[in-house]
Amino acid sequence: MKTVNQRAWFLVLPVLFLVAFNALIPMMTVVNYSVQETFGDNLFFWEGLGWYEQILTSDRFHAALGRQFLFTGLILVIEVPLGIIIALSMPRQGFWVPVCLVLMALPMLIPWNVVGAMWNIFTLPDIGLLGYFLNHTLGINYDMTQDPLAAWITIITMDVWHWTSLVVLLAYAGLVSIPDAYYQAAKIDGASNWAVFRFIQLPKMKNVLTIAILLRFMDSFNIYTEPFVLTGGGPGNSTTLLSIDLVKMALGQFDLGPAAAMSLIYFAITLGVSWLFYTLMTKDDLN
Repeated sequence: MKTVNQRAWFLVLPVLFLVAFNALIPMMTVVNYSVQETFGDNLFFWEGLGWYEQILTSDRFHAALGRQFLFTGLILVIEVPLGIIIALSMPRQGFWVPVCLVLMALPMLIPWNVVGAMWNIFTLPDIGLLGYFLNHTLGINYDMTQDPLAAWITIITMDVWHWTSLVVLLAYAGLVSIPDAYYQAAKIDGASNWAVFRFIQLPKMKNVLTIAILLRFMDSFNIYTEPFVLTGGGPGNSTTLLSIDLVKMALGQFDLGPAAAMSLIYFAITLGVSWLFYTLMTKDDLN
C-alpha cells in the first residue's frame, strides 16, 4: 500500500496563510461593513440586511448591472469567434510562428491604465489620430465625450484590441496540440474545411475555449481601470459599469455600508455566472 507523505503540506501552508491574509480577512471586513452603518470615528451601528435590500431594489444598481452584462456579452460575442478565426489563420510552423505569437502577446503586456489613457488620447475628436481622421477626413460625427453610442463603440473596440490576444493564444495552443493523424484521416475521407473545424478542431479546443470564456467573462465583468480612464463612466452615466458605480459609491460618496453590500452581491453574481458557464460547457464531460 502506497503511503502518503504528509510533510508536503508544509509546502502548502505558506500559500494558505497568504491567501487567508489577502482574501479571507479583507472579505470578513467587507461582510462586517455590509451589515453596519458608520458615522465616522469608528462608531458602528447594526444595520442588518438593510443595505442588501436597498441595493437589490435600487434602480441605479439595476441600470449599472444591465450595462455590465451588455458590455460583457458584447465582449464575449466578439472576442471569442474573432480569437478563433485569428488562431486558425496563424502559421503552425516556420519563421512566422514566433513573430505572430509575440505580436499577439504585445497588447496584453501594456498596463491597464496606460491602455485607457492611450485610447483616450487616440480617440479625442480634435487632437486624437483616430478621432480627427473620423471627423475631418471621413466626415463622421464622432465624439465619445458627447455621444453615448460613440463611447460604447470606443470601450468595446479598446477591449477587443487589448484582450482578443488572450483568446487567440489559448485557441492556438489547442490547435497545435491536435495530432497530424487527425488531419490525414480527414483528408483521406475528403472532409471539407468546415467539417475539419467542426468535428476535429473545435472539439479539441473545447477545454482551452472553456478557460478562455471563463477568463474573459470574469475579467470583462469586473473591468474598471480601462473604461474609467477612457470615459470616466460618461457621457452622463452611459458607460458607468457596475465596477465604476461601486467605486463611486465607496470612495466618491463614502457610503461604506451600501458599497460593501454591493461588492458582495457583485462577487456572488460573478461567482454564480462563472459556475453556470463552467457547468454548461463541461456537462458532456461529466456524463
